Amino acid sequence: MDSPPTDRRGFLKRSVGLIGLAAAAEATPAHAQTQVMDDHHQATDGIIAYGERSKFVTSKRVPVPERHSPDDFGLTFHVNTPLQDALGIITPSSLFYVATHRGSFVPEIDPQTHRLMIHGMVDRPLIFTMDELRRLPYVTRVHFIECNGNRARASHVTVQDTHGLTSCAEWTGVPLSLLLKEAGVQSGASWIVAEGAEEVKGASSIPLGKALDDCLVAYGMNGEPLRPQQGFPLRLLVPGFEGIYQIKYLRRIKVVDRHYMTYDDYGHITNDPRAAALTEQIGPKSVITFPSGGQALQGRGVYEISGLAWSGGGAVKTVEVSVDGGSTWKTADLRSPAYPMAHTRFALSWTWDGRECVLMSRCTDANGTRQPTPAEVARYFNRPLGYRPPGTDNSIQPWRIASDGSVHNAIA
Repeated sequence: MDSPPTDRRGFLKRSVGLIGLAAAAEATPAHAQTQVMDDHHQATDGIIAYGERSKFVTSKRVPVPERHSPDDFGLTFHVNTPLQDALGIITPSSLFYVATHRGSFVPEIDPQTHRLMIHGMVDRPLIFTMDELRRLPYVTRVHFIECNGNRARASHVTVQDTHGLTSCAEWTGVPLSLLLKEAGVQSGASWIVAEGAEEVKGASSIPLGKALDDCLVAYGMNGEPLRPQQGFPLRLLVPGFEGIYQIKYLRRIKVVDRHYMTYDDYGHITNDPRAAALTEQIGPKSVITFPSGGQALQGRGVYEISGLAWSGGGAVKTVEVSVDGGSTWKTADLRSPAYPMAHTRFALSWTWDGRECVLMSRCTDANGTRQPTPAEVARYFNRPLGYRPPGTDNSIQPWRIASDGSVHNAIA
């Protein structure tokens, strides 16, 4: 097809327009031109280091209410993720919660000298450098981590207080099963003991079946190497298990034939198998992040109730929301992919009529297990209402909206 003829008249009009702009600029007083340029430079030449947030975004981690950070030794730990400000399901590395470190400092480890040893009941004890691990086939998965201390109390004000010891990230690394198969697990082995390189050697006993299933020896987090507070250069990911099993600064895995009482296991062992199950595998859990404690509704009207759901037993199947304190429930929309052992974003459109009400959410996972109410937890353990089991607390979190729109923790 022939090209259309050139629009000479249009070209001349545009040219005249440009000439007119240039003439106007010449006629503009010098101080006015300078002002225009100054405004431009203020808008574009403010130096912001690459990757830094806008000054208008102020989300930050805060200490767990019952603790103080930095602690008496100057160590920053037990800091909560700002779930109330979260968008989507991925927690930025700089906002990922930190529970504790085994010792008085965060280790500074040179990846060139770091080693991972696999030994014990194996045919071929192995020692890997970081370069050797990076040469192996890797995977990238999205998983949450949650601390056993993530338990709501009546004294908590915000969702950062009640649930801030959980975060979710994209992890990259080598499946532990690949390394164990390369070493050759011997008959009779039933557990592994994973150990980190911290000042006090934190270690956890993990069932061999779990180690061969979906555990990950991770060196990447959210598209970059692990950050020091998250275990640089290497950590163990045990999807769905409580945070203390996710060994940071991973340096040694020993294959054994029994459960070992390690530093990390002390205080986490209970004779009640019901409580133990809530530590090894976190039950289905959810929390409304908007509207939540400390926030406020700006008058009557339509709002999006939004929150996060997760389960150590697999993917989230459904999330239900109640706006009348649990008398009735509506199925929420899942606004993100429901990955196994990962945060899932949910939302429900709701019209507030200006009257006081109580909002709640409950999650059901792919196994059909549903998040319990605080009353159901108390009945299950045959304890009075308000009882919090020693395992991870996954009971429903209620938020009360007052008639003025303010939102408050509604735990009795």
